[in-house]
Amino acid sequence: MKDGKTVWLPYHTGQIPGLPDELSYSFWDGSGPLPGDPAAVRFLVGPPRPGAEEVLRPVLSLMRNLEVLQLLSSGYEHMMPLLDEMPAGTRLANGRGVHGEATAELAVTLLLALCRGLDRFAAQQAEGVWRPEFRTSLLGKRVLVIGYGAVGASVAARLRAFRCEPVLVARTARSTPAGWVHGVEELSALLPTAHAVVLCAPLTQWTRGMFDAGMLELLRDGALLVNVARGELVDTGALVRRVREGRLRVALDVTDPEPLPPGHPLWRLPGALVTPHVAAFTDTFATSNAGFLRRQLHRYVRGEALDNIVLTTPGPAAGERAA
Repeated sequence: MKDGKTVWLPYHTGQIPGLPDELSYSFWDGSGPLPGDPAAVRFLVGPPRPGAEEVLRPVLSLMRNLEVLQLLSSGYEHMMPLLDEMPAGTRLANGRGVHGEATAELAVTLLLALCRGLDRFAAQQAEGVWRPEFRTSLLGKRVLVIGYGAVGASVAARLRAFRCEPVLVARTARSTPAGWVHGVEELSALLPTAHAVVLCAPLTQWTRGMFDAGMLELLRDGALLVNVARGELVDTGALVRRVREGRLRVALDVTDPEPLPPGHPLWRLPGALVTPHVAAFTDTFATSNAGFLRRQLHRYVRGEALDNIVLTTPGPAAGERAA
């Protein structure tokens, strides 16, 4: 029996079998007219699309009974300017871990592409040039994995299959079943020892700009850097200068600015490989989201703690306001 609580989903209910019967569902993916009264919505799943914050901005102010805003991305920094638009007590949850496997897959793909020179060979193919050359192997290389959440753990597991040495780095040093995780305060000492770096850390006040000119300078000449986290972790100007000097090769699924504007040096810079923030965009995208949302909504109905709550807007919750 439905309890009157309304959920707006960016998927049709037929795409998510097993949803709790107690809730009422409407489809809204951010395009087209609103499917009903925003004031009735208690649980909103943000549209998984670029620029979703602009779609949500005029809607959130109308959702005065909103209890949960669920994002399907691991990043949520784009929503911070909209916190004042949400009712007090709204819980904001992200999709941390939902697409960790797909993101890790692309991270290792990009690292391998840099090692084996696939960007250079693709350019030569376009020119009709046959020019064999020796390239780098991952075998025996030391790879720093920065950020040891779901993505970092998956990256490290895949790298071990290539018989290289993944070195784990996170904000806090700790022991894990997968090995020792170094604290970020050790990064300056670790960087000169690395053949490659894979960035998987979330964007926070501590990670924003962490790879500035000084940190990049610590990398050995010829090092590789892959970023599947957020572009703002890296000083783009310093990165471009180091790549242009031939001292660093990079593969970026995320950039700062993003989207990368026409004419930006990274588009044509030799030694830079760019993909347009597509790490999660695979044929498993909708299935992974569906499984996560089904579990999350069952927790919501049962009144259990929700996964991945990153913050609650200040003030009483919607139920307390109604009372």
